[in-house]
Amino acid sequence: MKTFLIDSISAITAEMAGQIVVSGSHGGISAAHLALAHPPALAIFNDAGMGLDDAGVRGLQVLDAAGVAAIVVSHNTAHIGEAASTLETGIVSAVNGVASQSGLLTGQSCRAAISFFPKRPPDKA
Repeated sequence: MKTFLIDSISAITAEMAGQIVVSGSHGGISAAHLALAHPPALAIFNDAGMGLDDAGVRGLQVLDAAGVAAIVVSHNTAHIGEAASTLETGIVSAVNGVASQSGLLTGQSCRAAISFFPKRPPDKA
């Protein structure tokens, strides 16, 4: 499985479908809808400080409903808008259900989450 770094999830391409996509984007609903244009196996975002009513991570629910594993890293550990920072220094602050079922946890580094992510999605119960 390939890992792609894109500063904005709006740059997702068909080549990234079914792969790991590390972005610098916030994890809000609009970002989730952009990711679904070419659904990755694992989408990684920045929590952007969570925001009002957890707006910075609400996209995790959208991706969960679509069967896409998704996590966010804390804005205190990675620069928003910089995928390389997400990868290099990001610490996971939230995971969706699909990601949790894949063994991903809050508190992991982004690199650790990627290394633990399975080669194929978990079987549906």
